[in-house]
Amino acid sequence: MTKPQLLDPQTVNFSCDRIRSLFPALHEEPRLVFFDNGAGAQIPQGVFDAINDHLLHRNVQRGGRYARSMEVDDAITRARKSVAALINARDSNEIAFGMNATSFLRLLSLAIGRTLATRNEIVVTDLDHEANIATWLQLEREGARIVWWKMREDNNLHVEDLAPLLTSKTRLVACTVASHALGSIVDVAAVARLAHAAGAEVALDCVHYAPHALIDVQAFDCDYLVCSGYKIFGPHMGFMWGRLELLNVLPTFREDFIPDAPPGKIEAGTFIFENVAGFAAAIGYLESLGSSQRGEEENAAPASRRAALVRGMNSIREYEATLSFEMLEVLQSAGAIVYGVHDTARLAERVPTFCFRLPNVAPAIVTQTMSDHGVGIRDGHMYAPRLMKRLGASLETGVNRASLVHYNTLEEIHEFGKVLSDMVRGE
Repeated sequence: MTKPQLLDPQTVNFSCDRIRSLFPALHEEPRLVFFDNGAGAQIPQGVFDAINDHLLHRNVQRGGRYARSMEVDDAITRARKSVAALINARDSNEIAFGMNATSFLRLLSLAIGRTLATRNEIVVTDLDHEANIATWLQLEREGARIVWWKMREDNNLHVEDLAPLLTSKTRLVACTVASHALGSIVDVAAVARLAHAAGAEVALDCVHYAPHALIDVQAFDCDYLVCSGYKIFGPHMGFMWGRLELLNVLPTFREDFIPDAPPGKIEAGTFIFENVAGFAAAIGYLESLGSSQRGEEENAAPASRRAALVRGMNSIREYEATLSFEMLEVLQSAGAIVYGVHDTARLAERVPTFCFRLPNVAPAIVTQTMSDHGVGIRDGHMYAPRLMKRLGASLETGVNRASLVHYNTLEEIHEFGKVLSDMVRGE
């Protein structure tokens, strides 16, 4: 196999040292090789600044006639436009803010549950986070029939297996864009083509995909999408996107004084304004990565915010392919069992998240040993009990997961690899 080339600095200005300098937590002592990004990424200084600025200058409620209150309204409006640019939404009113992706999935499932009628079948997968399964299983009490789209023995979903599951009774297909445990990417555009041909809708969990690659709801052709900002270099918050025409008719809980229109009808109560301001700054950070890249002409500036985000996320995707290659080589050299896509010729089908086990070494021992050597990874069931069952792992012990993002380095992977190799040799 041919090893992918490192990014050419003459073509793409992707300096890990420069990028890492923007993240204060990466320089805290004692030093930590942080490979637990799937549970939540670190945040750049600009995000800290945006949160502090909001709390200092406009820590007030929306809807007032005084200046600070109106500034909050303006900040939220700008944040919606930022998210719309990030995901290529047609209208910023399609963006709703809230606590996290799980709460939005539950809100959506409650609403969908009121519209089942003769279309009462919900397709779910055994690859997904439990949040995108349990919320739909709850609808069985409302008359829903759950249909399982299951992985094959290669621990991946195959779109051709979805087609025979779709019928005139299919209401919705719920699936992930990228597995939070295995790192495998699902061809969600193909999922949407099949689902829409059957008259069904598609709800996507984009939480794990978002830090690694470009979100494009128009290219995905999905109907709903949920995400969590704290996985995308922001603070703890979440957002939901939906097609405007679908959100307009979605039956949701709202107080009588709230107009029956998005985004207000999706945002029950007050969300955390300073965290939304922080997430807007996180999107600004991703945009700045694209703005710093060279275009076809020397120092060419992106034509729009979306263009800058496209360029920035594409550079992240390209760099992370190098990380994925190195991690797979390290894991395989140590004799680890890697679940999901483990062929280095198929890096386009994964993000740099690795679910693995060392033969004859308990996952908790692997994690503790890594921690003792200043490397942070995770062990357990990864909030995916059905996936653990398919992998042959017990719910109690689970598996190990190392999840990387673009501020991680090849040197850190080599440190991880040395600890892994020493464990295998019994040192």
